[in-house]
Amino acid sequence: MTVELVSGLDEAEAAARLAAVGPNELPRMRERSFFRIIGETLREPMFLLLVGAAIVYLALGDLGEGLFLTAGALASVGLVVMQEARSEHALSALRDLSQPLARVLRSGEERQIAARDLVPDDLLLIGEGERLPADARLIAGEVLAVDESALTGESAPVIKPPAIDSEPPDNPAPGVDGAPDLFAGTLVVRGQGVARITRTGPRSALGQIGASLAAIEHQPTPLQKTAGHLVGWLGALAIGFCVLVAAAYGWLRDDWVGGVLAGITVAISLIPEEFPMVLAVFLALGAWRLATHHVLTRRSAVIETLGGTTVLCVDKTGTLTENQMRVARLWTEAGDILVEEGRPIDGPAGALLERAALASAVRPIDPMDRAVRHLSAHAVADGEVTGVEPERAWPLRPDLLAVVQVWRGAGEQRIAAAKGAPEAIFELCRLPAAEIARLHAVVEDFARQGLRVLGVASARVDGDFADDPRSEVFAFAGLIGFVDPLRRDVPAALAEARAAGVAVIMITGDHPATALATARAAGLDVSAGVLLGSEIENLPFATLCERLRSVRVFARVAPAQKLRLVEALKADGEVVAMTGDGVNDAPALEAAHIGVAMGKKGTDVAREAADLVLLDDSFASIVGGVRLGRRIFTNLRRALTYVTAIHVPIAGLALAPILLGLPPLLFPMHVVLMELAIDPICALVFEAEPSDALAMKRPPRRPDEPLFGPAQVGQALLQGLVVLAAVLGVYVWALHGHTEAQARGAAFGTLVLANLILALADAAASGKLLAPHRRAFWTIALTITALLAAIVSLPPLAAVFKVATPDPLLLVVVLTTALVSGSWTTIALRLRSERY
Repeated sequence: MTVELVSGLDEAEAAARLAAVGPNELPRMRERSFFRIIGETLREPMFLLLVGAAIVYLALGDLGEGLFLTAGALASVGLVVMQEARSEHALSALRDLSQPLARVLRSGEERQIAARDLVPDDLLLIGEGERLPADARLIAGEVLAVDESALTGESAPVIKPPAIDSEPPDNPAPGVDGAPDLFAGTLVVRGQGVARITRTGPRSALGQIGASLAAIEHQPTPLQKTAGHLVGWLGALAIGFCVLVAAAYGWLRDDWVGGVLAGITVAISLIPEEFPMVLAVFLALGAWRLATHHVLTRRSAVIETLGGTTVLCVDKTGTLTENQMRVARLWTEAGDILVEEGRPIDGPAGALLERAALASAVRPIDPMDRAVRHLSAHAVADGEVTGVEPERAWPLRPDLLAVVQVWRGAGEQRIAAAKGAPEAIFELCRLPAAEIARLHAVVEDFARQGLRVLGVASARVDGDFADDPRSEVFAFAGLIGFVDPLRRDVPAALAEARAAGVAVIMITGDHPATALATARAAGLDVSAGVLLGSEIENLPFATLCERLRSVRVFARVAPAQKLRLVEALKADGEVVAMTGDGVNDAPALEAAHIGVAMGKKGTDVAREAADLVLLDDSFASIVGGVRLGRRIFTNLRRALTYVTAIHVPIAGLALAPILLGLPPLLFPMHVVLMELAIDPICALVFEAEPSDALAMKRPPRRPDEPLFGPAQVGQALLQGLVVLAAVLGVYVWALHGHTEAQARGAAFGTLVLANLILALADAAASGKLLAPHRRAFWTIALTITALLAAIVSLPPLAAVFKVATPDPLLLVVVLTTALVSGSWTTIALRLRSERY
């Protein structure tokens, strides 16, 4: 082995090459630029109507009204652009978080770096389930099986042995069996090894094709598409109403100019253009908030589902436990040794540990391999193996649950070491039934202590080793017990999930006794016992569904059996979140309502199939994601309810005076001012509301419960009709005994204040009104209130808005009516809660 293979590039050389050849990335999908967002906003029906109203006023010579509407249109565009840019910034931050990582050797040390920082001649460490980040040449390790269908279209894996010669060909082609050349975008199906990078970025085979690897796909969710269609439909309806109202007003009152303005006012009031913006902002910022809780969202549609999760299916290793394996016990025929850190291990136990190290990866990924390699440094070695890399290796596979590696010994001798499931090792050693039964008792004892148990064996052969390890006779060396400590935050997270009505199912490939010991320590319900993977596979489907209602611990589960588990849970009406990290977990992740991949130990295949990626692989992060999902769902529902509710009085007050033969109450400038308050309130105030104290004390919502269904529509219509009746009542009452301008000023003031109170009532279901997270609301409220005071008190502004200052009695009526009509729902809920 060369010095370069041991050490790799140093950081200075890598930095110089990165500067010379550029980053290892393909052209990104074009992001929405600031000007593109502006262009999209200018095509919205609301903006076109405001421009039309401004043109009418300017044509009539009403300079003040025309300039205000122009300024209002620009401010409305500015608010939308600001929120869209905020969402785009959040998505950009998520794209940066989702950048793939790579393991390399640099300056003799293994490091994890961003794949974009890879350079030619970097030594890349690759393993099963990883997607290759650049073109490379396999120079050491096992024979790989690689799926190159992304480049060739052929689904059959291609065999890739380590290179014999050091120089790669000028133009290697994908799809060639027996060649050591690897290509960006292809997937390692089996094996692990070391590869030297040859080409990066646009110079790779994938880059030359011009493909783009977008790590996060942010397509519009079904709800966003529905909202977009709704706004488009209402926009067309509003234009039709505009023409109808203008014609009726002009015909009945012989005032065609007033009719045009009345028609535009009704049209503007009918369009809930906030719907698409609210959804986009909530989903983008919701994904960003999840990322701050170590949960990366790959598909934003899942945010709508996350809070409704009823079952969490989680892996034991690395999710409930720390995935920091440590060798705790060594068993040989000479005795059972309790391992202590730093204590030399010799004799039969030392030989056992040495054989286990020979069966472990030289540059280990697996936590148990790492634990063995770490402890073997304290073992007394006999130096019988030459070289630093095995000659041959057989990775773990379904028909042999053990890893076998062959090393060169003295002369022509070969030394094979095997490590794996005790049953597989017993089979390799061809032990008699009585001996296997005796050893099973030891395995059971270790498992009851919560230890994960592996068997170890070895074989010596003069000359070449057989092509199938099972053809050789191995000598049993002993058993190793590993301990993987429970994460400290797991018991509290489990208790929170249980209180929230979310069932937690633990899945492991471990021994049933090990699984039960871990589940018991974590606080899971183990009263129904444990269900084995073979039972999941063989039980009748109806029986399996019945067992899943009580069993919470599953052991000896193979990845392929997770799919049947998910299907059974879904058939029983559950909303399932499934975790996975391996290549074979992908079907289960795809089938689950919410697929959750591990960010640290997970394979690229699992991450690509998943909806969410746990950046810290922690169970507490999953529960935190459910909590945040409930918060996002609740706040989004409140925002949509508010938007719908406040459009009812705006539209009603634009239309009712016309039908009742009263002077017009609202003109376009009044509606514009209302919209300037509504937009930031629904995008800033509702989104920032924290979870209420009981969010994780309630059971999950029903799977068929819509985000904005009949109950929410009914609540919004009721709230809106109450405000409409209150404001219209003030207007009609004020017209008797006050001027038209005073009546309009009083009614408009009632509408603005009722809007602010309604927003606070809908958003602040609980908590202190002056809490820090409500600064945005109070800033908006004070600004709008100050502007309203200026409008009714300053003659130039009063003339533009066609209002006058109400007298003291009218002001008292305005304040009282606004307070009652805006907050009556909150008062009713408080009285109801006190009764019960």
